[in-house]
Amino acid sequence: MKQASKQLAALAVAFLALTLAAPASAVDLDAGDYTALPGGTNALVIYGQHATRDELYSKGSQVPIHPRLDSDIGILRGVHFMDVGGHIIDPQFLLPFGRLSAKDDISALGSKSGVGDLILASAFWFTRPGDKTHFAITPYLWLPTGTYDRNQPLSLGEHRYKFALQAGYSTELAPRVIWDLAGDVTLFGKNTDANDGQGGATTLKQKALYEFQTHLRYQLTPVLDLRVGLFHTFGGETELGGVNQGDRQVTTKFNVGAAWFVAPTVQLIATYGRDIKVREGFKINNQVNLRLLTLF
Repeated sequence: MKQASKQLAALAVAFLALTLAAPASAVDLDAGDYTALPGGTNALVIYGQHATRDELYSKGSQVPIHPRLDSDIGILRGVHFMDVGGHIIDPQFLLPFGRLSAKDDISALGSKSGVGDLILASAFWFTRPGDKTHFAITPYLWLPTGTYDRNQPLSLGEHRYKFALQAGYSTELAPRVIWDLAGDVTLFGKNTDANDGQGGATTLKQKALYEFQTHLRYQLTPVLDLRVGLFHTFGGETELGGVNQGDRQVTTKFNVGAAWFVAPTVQLIATYGRDIKVREGFKINNQVNLRLLTLF
Protein backbone atom coordinates (compact mmCIF):
# COMPACT_ATOMS: atom_id res chain seq x y z
CA MET A 1 0.00 0.00 0.00
CA LYS A 2 2.79 2.44 0.90
CA GLN A 3 4.60 1.65 -2.36
CA ALA A 4 1.43 2.33 -4.37
CA SER A 5 0.94 5.64 -2.56
CA LYS A 6 4.51 6.66 -3.32
CA GLN A 7 4.02 5.84 -6.99
CA LEU A 8 0.81 7.84 -7.16
CA ALA A 9 2.48 10.81 -5.47
CA ALA A 10 5.41 10.61 -7.87
CA LEU A 11 3.06 10.51 -10.84
CA ALA A 12 1.16 13.52 -9.48
CA VAL A 13 4.36 15.52 -9.20
CA ALA A 14 5.39 14.49 -12.70
CA PHE A 15 1.93 15.33 -14.05
CA LEU A 16 2.10 18.86 -12.65
CA ALA A 17 5.61 19.35 -13.99
CA LEU A 18 4.51 18.26 -17.45
CA THR A 19 1.28 20.22 -17.61
CA LEU A 20 2.53 23.41 -15.95
CA ALA A 21 6.27 23.81 -16.28
CA ALA A 22 7.11 22.10 -19.55
CA PRO A 23 4.94 24.18 -21.93
CA ALA A 24 6.26 27.51 -20.66
CA SER A 25 9.25 27.81 -22.96
CA ALA A 26 11.01 31.03 -23.83
CA VAL A 27 12.11 32.21 -27.29
CA ASP A 28 15.46 30.53 -27.96
CA LEU A 29 17.52 31.75 -30.91
CA ASP A 30 20.29 30.45 -33.09
CA ALA A 31 23.33 32.69 -33.39
CA GLY A 32 22.91 34.91 -36.44
CA ASP A 33 19.12 35.10 -36.29
CA TYR A 34 19.29 38.87 -35.88
CA THR A 35 21.34 39.45 -39.02
CA ALA A 36 19.18 41.38 -41.48
CA LEU A 37 18.94 40.05 -45.05
CA PRO A 38 18.00 42.11 -48.13
CA GLY A 39 14.35 42.72 -48.95
CA GLY A 40 12.91 40.12 -51.31
CA THR A 41 14.86 37.25 -49.72
CA ASN A 42 12.87 34.19 -48.67
CA ALA A 43 13.92 31.50 -46.22
CA LEU A 44 12.55 28.02 -45.61
CA VAL A 45 13.82 26.47 -42.37
CA ILE A 46 13.37 23.00 -40.92
CA TYR A 47 14.36 22.29 -37.31
CA GLY A 48 14.82 18.95 -35.59
CA GLN A 49 15.41 18.51 -31.87
CA HIS A 50 15.93 15.41 -29.75
CA ALA A 51 16.03 15.89 -25.97
CA THR A 52 16.16 13.54 -23.00
CA ARG A 53 15.30 14.35 -19.39
CA ASP A 54 15.91 12.08 -16.41
CA GLU A 55 15.72 14.41 -13.40
CA LEU A 56 12.65 16.21 -12.02
CA TYR A 57 12.83 19.25 -9.75
CA SER A 58 10.33 20.99 -7.50
CA LYS A 59 11.22 24.30 -5.80
CA GLY A 60 14.90 23.67 -6.41
CA SER A 61 15.02 20.13 -4.95
CA GLN A 62 15.24 16.95 -6.98
CA VAL A 63 12.13 14.78 -6.71
CA PRO A 64 13.13 11.27 -5.48
CA ILE A 65 11.83 9.29 -8.44
CA HIS A 66 13.39 8.00 -11.65
CA PRO A 67 11.54 9.73 -14.49
CA ARG A 68 12.40 9.78 -18.17
CA LEU A 69 10.86 12.18 -20.67
CA ASP A 70 12.05 12.11 -24.28
CA SER A 71 10.98 14.53 -26.97
CA ASP A 72 11.45 14.61 -30.72
CA ILE A 73 10.29 17.97 -32.00
CA GLY A 74 10.36 19.49 -35.47
CA ILE A 75 9.52 23.01 -36.60
CA LEU A 76 8.62 24.19 -40.09
CA ARG A 77 9.42 27.88 -40.52
CA GLY A 78 8.81 30.22 -43.45
CA VAL A 79 10.31 33.75 -43.59
CA HIS A 80 9.97 36.61 -46.10
CA PHE A 81 12.27 39.66 -45.81
CA MET A 82 10.75 42.95 -46.93
CA ASP A 83 12.01 46.52 -47.23
CA VAL A 84 9.29 48.83 -45.93
CA GLY A 85 10.07 52.54 -45.74
CA GLY A 86 13.79 51.88 -45.54
CA HIS A 87 13.46 49.28 -42.77
CA ILE A 88 13.75 45.51 -43.09
CA ILE A 89 10.96 43.36 -41.63
CA ASP A 90 10.55 39.58 -41.93
CA PRO A 91 6.97 38.32 -41.48
CA GLN A 92 7.09 34.60 -40.73
CA PHE A 93 5.33 31.57 -39.30
CA LEU A 94 6.61 28.66 -37.20
CA LEU A 95 4.71 25.38 -36.92
CA PRO A 96 5.97 22.87 -34.30
CA PHE A 97 5.17 19.17 -34.42
CA GLY A 98 6.54 16.04 -32.83
CA ARG A 99 6.30 13.40 -30.13
CA LEU A 100 6.68 13.24 -26.33
CA SER A 101 7.37 9.94 -24.55
CA ALA A 102 7.32 9.25 -20.79
CA LYS A 103 9.30 6.29 -19.44
CA ASP A 104 10.56 4.65 -16.25
CA ASP A 105 8.68 5.85 -13.11
CA ILE A 106 6.37 8.06 -15.19
CA SER A 107 5.72 5.55 -17.98
CA ALA A 108 2.01 5.51 -17.02
CA LEU A 109 1.78 8.97 -18.60
CA GLY A 110 2.31 7.31 -22.00
CA SER A 111 3.32 9.13 -25.16
CA LYS A 112 1.75 11.69 -27.43
CA SER A 113 2.27 12.84 -31.02
CA GLY A 114 0.75 15.93 -32.54
CA VAL A 115 1.10 19.50 -33.71
CA GLY A 116 2.06 22.45 -31.55
CA ASP A 117 0.58 25.94 -31.51
CA LEU A 118 1.14 28.05 -34.64
CA ILE A 119 3.49 31.00 -34.07
CA LEU A 120 3.37 34.25 -36.05
CA ALA A 121 6.22 36.76 -35.82
CA SER A 122 8.13 39.53 -37.56
CA ALA A 123 11.37 41.28 -36.68
CA PHE A 124 11.65 45.05 -37.23
CA TRP A 125 15.26 46.09 -37.91
CA PHE A 126 16.71 49.49 -37.08
CA THR A 127 19.86 48.65 -39.07
CA ARG A 128 20.46 47.69 -42.68
CA PRO A 129 21.66 44.52 -44.47
CA GLY A 130 25.44 44.55 -44.76
CA ASP A 131 25.97 46.45 -41.48
CA LYS A 132 28.44 44.95 -38.99
CA THR A 133 26.00 45.70 -36.18
CA HIS A 134 22.32 44.74 -36.18
CA PHE A 135 19.47 45.58 -33.82
CA ALA A 136 15.82 44.53 -34.08
CA ILE A 137 12.67 44.00 -32.07
CA THR A 138 10.42 40.98 -32.69
CA PRO A 139 6.85 40.39 -31.46
CA TYR A 140 5.67 36.75 -31.38
CA LEU A 141 2.08 35.53 -31.17
CA TRP A 142 1.12 31.91 -30.32
CA LEU A 143 -2.31 30.80 -31.52
CA PRO A 144 -4.07 27.92 -29.67
CA THR A 145 -4.20 25.66 -32.72
CA GLY A 146 -2.14 22.72 -31.44
CA THR A 147 -3.07 19.27 -30.21
CA TYR A 148 -4.49 19.55 -26.68
CA ASP A 149 -6.53 17.40 -24.31
CA ARG A 150 -6.73 18.31 -20.64
CA ASN A 151 -7.01 14.62 -19.76
CA GLN A 152 -3.74 13.87 -21.53
CA PRO A 153 -0.70 15.00 -19.49
CA LEU A 154 1.43 15.10 -22.64
CA SER A 155 0.26 17.75 -25.09
CA LEU A 156 2.10 19.80 -27.68
CA GLY A 157 -0.58 22.49 -27.70
CA GLU A 158 -1.28 24.77 -24.72
CA HIS A 159 -4.91 25.83 -25.34
CA ARG A 160 -4.09 29.50 -24.72
CA TYR A 161 -2.74 32.56 -26.48
CA LYS A 162 0.79 33.73 -25.75
CA PHE A 163 2.66 36.90 -26.70
CA ALA A 164 6.38 37.56 -26.51
CA LEU A 165 8.44 40.66 -27.24
CA GLN A 166 12.12 40.16 -27.93
CA ALA A 167 14.98 42.56 -28.62
CA GLY A 168 18.08 41.23 -30.38
CA TYR A 169 21.53 42.70 -31.02
CA SER A 170 24.45 41.38 -33.06
CA THR A 171 27.86 42.94 -33.61
CA GLU A 172 31.37 42.09 -34.79
CA LEU A 173 33.65 42.33 -31.77
CA ALA A 174 36.81 41.64 -33.74
CA PRO A 175 37.70 40.14 -37.11
CA ARG A 176 35.93 36.73 -37.27
CA VAL A 177 34.35 37.15 -33.80
CA ILE A 178 30.61 37.93 -33.65
CA TRP A 179 28.55 38.45 -30.50
CA ASP A 180 24.75 38.07 -30.30
CA LEU A 181 22.63 39.19 -27.35
CA ALA A 182 18.86 38.98 -26.86
CA GLY A 183 16.25 39.41 -24.16
CA ASP A 184 12.53 38.74 -24.16
CA VAL A 185 9.41 38.64 -22.05
CA THR A 186 6.51 36.21 -22.63
CA LEU A 187 2.96 37.01 -21.51
CA PHE A 188 0.39 34.22 -21.17
CA GLY A 189 -3.32 34.13 -21.77
CA LYS A 190 -5.61 31.95 -19.65
CA ASN A 191 -6.14 28.27 -20.26
CA THR A 192 -9.76 27.81 -19.17
CA ASP A 193 -9.68 24.06 -19.84
CA ALA A 194 -6.75 23.02 -17.65
CA ASN A 195 -6.87 19.78 -15.66
CA ASP A 196 -7.71 20.36 -12.01
CA GLY A 197 -5.93 17.17 -10.95
CA GLN A 198 -9.21 15.24 -10.59
CA GLY A 199 -10.23 15.05 -14.25
CA GLY A 200 -12.28 18.25 -14.23
CA ALA A 201 -11.63 21.60 -15.87
CA THR A 202 -10.21 24.68 -14.19
CA THR A 203 -8.35 27.85 -15.18
CA LEU A 204 -4.59 28.09 -15.50
CA LYS A 205 -2.96 31.52 -15.24
CA GLN A 206 0.72 32.28 -15.54
CA LYS A 207 2.95 35.24 -14.71
CA ALA A 208 5.39 36.70 -17.20
CA LEU A 209 8.42 34.62 -18.17
CA TYR A 210 11.75 36.32 -18.92
CA GLU A 211 14.83 35.13 -20.79
CA PHE A 212 18.28 36.49 -21.55
CA GLN A 213 20.61 34.73 -23.96
CA THR A 214 24.01 35.38 -25.47
CA HIS A 215 25.91 33.71 -28.30
CA LEU A 216 29.51 33.94 -29.46
CA ARG A 217 30.64 32.87 -32.92
CA TYR A 218 34.11 32.40 -34.36
CA GLN A 219 34.23 32.44 -38.16
CA LEU A 220 36.74 29.75 -39.15
CA THR A 221 36.13 30.44 -42.84
CA PRO A 222 33.56 32.61 -44.67
CA VAL A 223 31.19 29.59 -44.72
CA LEU A 224 31.98 27.80 -41.43
CA ASP A 225 31.72 29.00 -37.82
CA LEU A 226 31.98 27.58 -34.32
CA ARG A 227 29.46 28.82 -31.74
CA VAL A 228 28.54 28.71 -28.08
CA GLY A 229 25.37 29.97 -26.38
CA LEU A 230 24.22 30.62 -22.81
CA PHE A 231 20.55 30.98 -21.80
CA HIS A 232 18.90 32.05 -18.53
CA THR A 233 15.13 31.92 -17.98
CA PHE A 234 13.19 33.04 -14.90
CA GLY A 235 9.63 33.80 -13.77
CA GLY A 236 6.52 32.12 -15.15
CA GLU A 237 4.90 31.13 -11.84
CA THR A 238 1.47 29.58 -12.33
CA GLU A 239 -1.90 29.71 -10.62
CA LEU A 240 -4.27 26.75 -11.02
CA GLY A 241 -7.89 27.15 -9.99
CA GLY A 242 -6.97 30.28 -8.03
CA VAL A 243 -4.20 28.50 -6.09
CA ASN A 244 -0.64 29.72 -6.51
CA GLN A 245 1.59 26.74 -7.39
CA GLY A 246 4.86 28.24 -6.14
CA ASP A 247 6.56 26.95 -9.29
CA ARG A 248 8.64 29.96 -10.33
CA GLN A 249 11.12 28.89 -12.99
CA VAL A 250 14.85 29.52 -12.88
CA THR A 251 16.73 27.64 -15.60
CA THR A 252 20.24 28.08 -16.96
CA LYS A 253 21.48 26.12 -19.96
CA PHE A 254 24.15 26.17 -22.67
CA ASN A 255 24.84 24.85 -26.14
CA VAL A 256 27.84 24.47 -28.44
CA GLY A 257 27.96 23.73 -32.12
CA ALA A 258 28.81 24.79 -35.65
CA ALA A 259 27.17 26.29 -38.73
CA TRP A 260 28.18 25.54 -42.30
CA PHE A 261 26.99 26.95 -45.61
CA VAL A 262 27.15 23.74 -47.60
CA ALA A 263 26.13 25.80 -50.66
CA PRO A 264 25.77 29.58 -51.17
CA THR A 265 22.06 29.43 -50.22
CA VAL A 266 21.96 26.36 -47.95
CA GLN A 267 23.10 26.38 -44.31
CA LEU A 268 23.25 23.53 -41.80
CA ILE A 269 23.48 24.21 -38.04
CA ALA A 270 24.14 21.51 -35.44
CA THR A 271 24.33 22.16 -31.69
CA TYR A 272 24.49 20.11 -28.50
CA GLY A 273 23.25 21.45 -25.17
CA ARG A 274 22.00 20.64 -21.70
CA ASP A 275 20.59 22.35 -18.62
CA ILE A 276 23.07 23.54 -16.03
CA LYS A 277 20.58 24.31 -13.29
CA VAL A 278 16.81 23.91 -12.97
CA ARG A 279 14.48 25.07 -10.19
CA GLU A 280 11.20 23.65 -11.50
CA GLY A 281 10.32 20.82 -13.86
CA PHE A 282 12.48 18.45 -15.86
CA LYS A 283 16.23 18.93 -16.31
CA ILE A 284 17.43 18.31 -19.86
CA ASN A 285 20.52 16.12 -19.74
CA ASN A 286 21.04 15.87 -23.50
CA GLN A 287 19.69 17.99 -26.35
CA VAL A 288 20.70 17.83 -30.01
CA ASN A 289 19.44 20.49 -32.41
CA LEU A 290 19.69 20.42 -36.20
CA ARG A 291 18.60 23.23 -38.51
CA LEU A 292 18.51 23.27 -42.30
CA LEU A 293 17.99 26.67 -43.95
CA THR A 294 17.43 27.37 -47.64
CA LEU A 295 17.45 30.91 -49.07
CA PHE A 296 15.68 31.73 -52.32
